[in-house]
Amino acid sequence: MAIRLGNNCQNCENLKADKVCKVHGVEVSGNYTCDQFEMKAALKDDRNCTTCLRYEREDCANPQHAAPGMMCASWAPNRVRA
Repeated sequence: MAIRLGNNCQNCENLKADKVCKVHGVEVSGNYTCDQFEMKAALKDDRNCTTCLRYEREDCANPQHAAPGMMCASWAPNRVRA
């Protein structure tokens, strides 16, 4: 199963910092989307050991080498929400 970004308000450039839609003027969340959806031009891509769910845990694939700024093939986002 592939993982993709959703066409929802969290990934829309019309979402303001206070979670209010610039187009509709209402508070929204990641559960919403609309026909005026505009994908953010740039998403934060900060993938390294300190942003990995497994960093400094027993299930880290490379515990001897894991350090801030390093990257490996077993990286998993540390802010997982399902």
